[in-house]
Amino acid sequence: MSKLKIKVAPSLLAADFSSLASEIKRAERSGADMLHVDVMDGHFVKNITLGPFIVRAMRKVTNLSLIAHLMIENPEKYIEAFARAGSDMIIFHIETAKSPKGLIRSIRKFKKKVGVSLKPKTKANTIKPLLPLVDEVLVMTVEPGFGGQGFMRSQLPKIKEIRKNYKGDIAVDGGITYETAKLAASMGANVFAAGTYLFGSMDMKNLVSRLKGIRIRGDKG
Repeated sequence: MSKLKIKVAPSLLAADFSSLASEIKRAERSGADMLHVDVMDGHFVKNITLGPFIVRAMRKVTNLSLIAHLMIENPEKYIEAFARAGSDMIIFHIETAKSPKGLIRSIRKFKKKVGVSLKPKTKANTIKPLLPLVDEVLVMTVEPGFGGQGFMRSQLPKIKEIRKNYKGDIAVDGGITYETAKLAASMGANVFAAGTYLFGSMDMKNLVSRLKGIRIRGDKG
C-alpha cells in the first residue's frame, strides 16, 4: 500500500468551457497529475457532454495525461476515436461492456492504459476477473451524469473490498472534497477526480496540495 501515490485529477466537466485552455493551464499550475474527461452520451447517463474532438483540442494545450471516462453505451465503437484523439487512459463502465476482456484488448492495441468503472449499484465482485488486466478501477461515488452531487458514503465498503484484491490505482469520482477524499483514502483509494471542488475554487493549488497530503489506508510513510 505504501508504494501507491495520491494523484489528483481535476474533472473538466466543472471547468469554464469559455476559456478551456486557461482552465487546463490553471490545473497544471496547481499541481494536477492528470485531467479527467467525462464523456456522456445521453443514453447510459442522462446528460450529453464531450466527444473525441474536445480531447484532441485538449491534447494540443497540455502534456498532462488525459483520462477519457466513457459513460456511454457501446464503448467499443469509440475506442479508436478517443485513442487517436490523444487519450492516455480510457475508462469504460462494466455495465456497458458486452465483452469486457475484448474491450480491454482493443484499448491495449492502441497502447493506452485501461480503467474500469462501476456505478453505485454495481457490486465490487462484478469486476474481480478484470483486476489483473486493468491499470485503474474507478468507483463512482455519485450516480453518474451530473457534477456537483453529494458523496455517497455507501460506496466506501466497495472501495475497501476492491483494495483487498487489487494493488493498482483506485480512483473515486463524485462529490470529492478534502473531507470525502480522506474517507475514500481510509478505504484504500488513491486517485481523486474532483470537479466543482477544484474548478470552483480561487485557490486550486492549495486544494490540490491538501489532497496530495492525505494518507492512504495502511500507508506507514
